Amino acid sequence: MTNRERVRAILNYAPYDTMPIVHFGFWTDTLEKWAAEGHISQEEADSWGDGNPVDIVLSAKLGFDFNYYSCFSPHTGLSPEFEREVIEELPDGGKKVRNAWGVIELEKPGATSIPAEIDHLLKTRRDWEEHYKHRLQFDPGRITQYKVLVNGEMVPWTEGGLEFLQKGDRDYNYGLHCGSLFGEVRNILGVTGASYLFAEDDALFTEIIDTRAELSYQAVKTVLESGAKFDFAHFWEDICFKNGPLIIPSVFEEKVGPHYRRITGLVNSYGINIVSLDCDGCIDALLPTWLHNGVNTMFPIEVGTWDASIAPWRKQYGRELRGVGGMNKVVFARDRAAIDAEVERLKPLVDLGGYIPCPDHRLAPDAKWHNVRYYCDRMRNAFG
Repeated sequence: MTNRERVRAILNYAPYDTMPIVHFGFWTDTLEKWAAEGHISQEEADSWGDGNPVDIVLSAKLGFDFNYYSCFSPHTGLSPEFEREVIEELPDGGKKVRNAWGVIELEKPGATSIPAEIDHLLKTRRDWEEHYKHRLQFDPGRITQYKVLVNGEMVPWTEGGLEFLQKGDRDYNYGLHCGSLFGEVRNILGVTGASYLFAEDDALFTEIIDTRAELSYQAVKTVLESGAKFDFAHFWEDICFKNGPLIIPSVFEEKVGPHYRRITGLVNSYGINIVSLDCDGCIDALLPTWLHNGVNTMFPIEVGTWDASIAPWRKQYGRELRGVGGMNKVVFARDRAAIDAEVERLKPLVDLGGYIPCPDHRLAPDAKWHNVRYYCDRMRNAFG
């Protein structure tokens, strides 16, 4: 079997010969550290990206089969994005900067975490009409300007990329990224801004969500109508934190749920039955909306941070819920005994079916190169 066939079999509860060993990419600082240690070249560290040729090389060096997050991603964000603009330079060396979303954030020297948000441009209908609405309209250039992974090389859509996807002749798993239906809205408005806008101007709140969702739908529809073939569809959200969602679940169900159903129904009509979703944090309260509207695979499953597991979800929702993730990556900073214990912990989860272990997010800078390699060897021995 190819890895493509294995993933399809596992997530559809069919027989398979061996479990693919997968990952979800790396922090930039992780690659910099490994380059300094001599495990990879600086050029590899600088040019890595999900599913690109360097990703394939690094996966092989470490012992992974592939990065699950390998997708063709039409541009469904702001177009054009806002130009980065320094609003104010602070005495301590920090800067107030307007980012690509139009959000003013605080950049601190040496900080590697997400910058603090200070202010948001989008607050009123006038802001929406003047600065954002025209940036969230579909045009074919959102698809044709991007490249396709073709046998280890990135090929332009118009110069062989589409033709390759139409043939569907590949041995690796490759998805269609369907964008974000609320996560990027939250990026633009901020958590507080989104909450106030829902309370104070429901019509505008709804219009922003509808506009963003329509852009994703048209992009997905255009790609699929081209004849391109994919193994799964994928959404990104990041709309939960340690205690639960950043949006009221009933509001999410009402405002966003129908848009998921519309897009998942579309991809299903083209034979794509695995639809995964990337959302950090404690996602339990939003699971019913996703499952009810055709999103059936959770990725990643953040065991190391939120103690999440596919087991209670499977008990509650049954075999319709699949998962990729749930491997506690913190063991990469420890020792082989910790890795052995983690592999043993994963065995009963794999036995549930419909589940592929994967480090629960990007590999962090404390990950030791030789520990990651040992993990891949142990996983192959345990699930081969």
